[in-house]
Amino acid sequence: MGKVDVIESHAAKLPRIDDRWRPGPVDRDELVLGLLEGRVAFEETSHPFDNVLRNIGLLLNGDPDKQFGMTGLQTFTEDEVLAMVGRAAGFRPEPQIRTGPVPIDPELVLDACTAAGDRLARAVRNRETVILATGHPVGLAHLYMAVGRELRERGLALLKPADGLRWREDMLPHPWQIRYLDGVALLTDEASARHTHSGDAMARMLEEERPELVFADHGFAGAAIERGIDTVSIADVNDPALLVAKDQGRTENVIVMDDNVSPEDYWPCFQAIAARLP
Repeated sequence: MGKVDVIESHAAKLPRIDDRWRPGPVDRDELVLGLLEGRVAFEETSHPFDNVLRNIGLLLNGDPDKQFGMTGLQTFTEDEVLAMVGRAAGFRPEPQIRTGPVPIDPELVLDACTAAGDRLARAVRNRETVILATGHPVGLAHLYMAVGRELRERGLALLKPADGLRWREDMLPHPWQIRYLDGVALLTDEASARHTHSGDAMARMLEEERPELVFADHGFAGAAIERGIDTVSIADVNDPALLVAKDQGRTENVIVMDDNVSPEDYWPCFQAIAARLP
């Protein structure tokens, strides 16, 4: 029986929709099924192998869009970076394979979410200041907002530096602005939340206030790592910058999964994180 058949035959075992975003006891098998059903992890992710290899090449050639606001990432070979992605996602690269699907192991996603929950639990116990931010607002904002509500309920301070800050860049017809949605920082064009790899918004935020912990992705995470701030991050298989920073010893917790599926499908990640909070 393939994984698709398993999902279909066991879908009735998953928590009710109304219960998925409330912390509660959920069996690990149910979390795995949830990740597979939502394609947060799966045998075939949304990014094919050639796309992953292309982006590794761009990263190593210094493409600013792939640096996520960090410097000094060009210290490995293509094969070494691909091996990092393989270890994090749960596959072994084969030299002769250059195309086709890239799998993500749901067990590794849950392990990484559990480790992220442990770091956030430490932040709760120590009353640390935290920034939540996302460069992938369509996919990930709901997860950050749900985690943020749990942190606030436990008395943790979520910082909102540079809220409403506005600036312009040459040749753009619109300004940029930092806004917060239920405590989560987003880059906007004053009308819509925008997908961004840039670390510029986080750099501006950190000029105003420096937290003890950041939970973010893309350039929001990279810019925090660049400035030596303890960071929990989310990365997709085709964006290896954060994994390179981890291998360099600059950050510890990186959750590797598909970062742009339907927002409600990240509930297993929320459950795995929330289960570790005190």
